[in-house]
Amino acid sequence: MTEHESNRTIRRTLLYSGRVQGVGFRYTAVEIAADFDIRGTVCNLPDGRVKLVAEGVGDELDRFQAALAQVMQSNIRDVSVSPSAPTGEFDAFRIVR
Repeated sequence: MTEHESNRTIRRTLLYSGRVQGVGFRYTAVEIAADFDIRGTVCNLPDGRVKLVAEGVGDELDRFQAALAQVMQSNIRDVSVSPSAPTGEFDAFRIVR
């Protein structure tokens, strides 16, 4: 992340793999997100991964990702991160199906 991204709203799509379904991953993500100024969604994918889309200030997203990784580290095998332009479509952070 560049210094410019640290203080502006950005969007990240994260794909988590490992033992991330059936272990409370989505609910944990929502609980942790409540402590941060971020918005977005988290859902299970048919291939066993979890998709998380979040928008917020870069530093806040970094802290959220670190907190989620710390709590769920034993379940996460890999995570891919794709940045994109924010859309402002979210009003909260929630589970979607």
